Amino acid sequence: MLILSHPTGNANVRETVRALNDAGLLAEFWTSIYWRQNNSLNRLLPRAVGRELGRRSFSHVSSDQVHSNPWSEVGRLLSTRLGLSTLSRHEAGLFSVDAVYHSLDRKLAAALLRKNIATAVYAYEDGALHTFKAARARGLKTIYELPIGYWKAHHQLLNEEAALQPEWAKTLRGKTDSQEKLHRKDEELALADQILVPSQFVQHTLAKAGPLAASIDVIPYGAPPVPFEPKPIAQDSKLKVIFVGMLSQRKGLSYLIDAIKKLGSSVELTLIGRRTGDCKPLDQALREHRWIPSLSHAEVLQEIRHHDVMVFPSLFEGFGLVVLEAMSCGVPVIATPQGGAPDFLLDGVDGFLVPIRDSEAIAEKLEILVRDRNRLSSMSQAAMRKATQHSWQSYRKRLVQIVKQTLAHEAPPGLNVTCPTDLQVCNQC
Repeated sequence: MLILSHPTGNANVRETVRALNDAGLLAEFWTSIYWRQNNSLNRLLPRAVGRELGRRSFSHVSSDQVHSNPWSEVGRLLSTRLGLSTLSRHEAGLFSVDAVYHSLDRKLAAALLRKNIATAVYAYEDGALHTFKAARARGLKTIYELPIGYWKAHHQLLNEEAALQPEWAKTLRGKTDSQEKLHRKDEELALADQILVPSQFVQHTLAKAGPLAASIDVIPYGAPPVPFEPKPIAQDSKLKVIFVGMLSQRKGLSYLIDAIKKLGSSVELTLIGRRTGDCKPLDQALREHRWIPSLSHAEVLQEIRHHDVMVFPSLFEGFGLVVLEAMSCGVPVIATPQGGAPDFLLDGVDGFLVPIRDSEAIAEKLEILVRDRNRLSSMSQAAMRKATQHSWQSYRKRLVQIVKQTLAHEAPPGLNVTCPTDLQVCNQC
């Protein structure tokens, strides 16, 4: 059995928890905030607080399997809500995202060094280093999930984009990562016995990491259940376009906005996502188009269903889960090859693939759907059919197969690693 660790528990982590637990492979799940769905306080909490805590409930695992380490994440959420940006500042802040990941990582590492709990650990990028060191010291297998491409490929693209679109440069998160953080990422990779990635694109970026001892497997994420009825398509109204994601130039946002300008009054755009930095062109776009900063996952899916097409012009993406979610809603997607879309989207049938940084290509595909609503209808139905072939059930089945294969192999010998200075050193080190 293994221990799974992730500070927040997004959609793919939830499915991983479910897959491993249903297969009898999950000993413990470690996270920051764990909220029980049946907590009596749910009725008394403000809606926004209840919605945030609802994202931290895990229905497919029993409460006695969950270990929480909440205080860093509570501090991050409060400082963000109160506008205390210094406390959550990238890397340096007391309650930064990095601090949340590192706190959980160290907590689990300490537990691994105190007692025998499992035969393997499963952790994610930026939250695995101390866990893996402790696991190796005890002869445990280490499984590493890399949800987005390798950092050297990422930084190369971010630097290029900052030069091409300087007005959008402040929205490019990741450019300011310290050398210490980047070295940590490489250490995590080096300590992994098994690396899991969600797309061939992520796998290809790992070529920049040099030779790796770990085996690498691609396990694409899944789509939510697909409704049986076809999505109705209006024949004579504006084409309703939607974008969902962080409002960052990494998502190719400026190219979408330029494409929308080219089509004028024949389309209307909805943007769902939070801002990531100051940007005057973005300020203008948010005044001109419908903007929703945040919704619950269920509300996002409902909003997607009210649109005709999603544009997801990302420059660098691990998978782009929202692409499959849109397709499951009968909404075809215009996406780029820089993520998971080419692994399942068939160009011209259930969506369109366009080059990165190409507003002309985006506008061309949108114009096709503006003119030909019958084609939009056929693509909508094809998108739903495709989503049924890439369900979360398929993801869970494939994940369990890979994990079982990994666990069946002989564990590596314990390594002579140095425990983190704030952990109690045990006899196994």
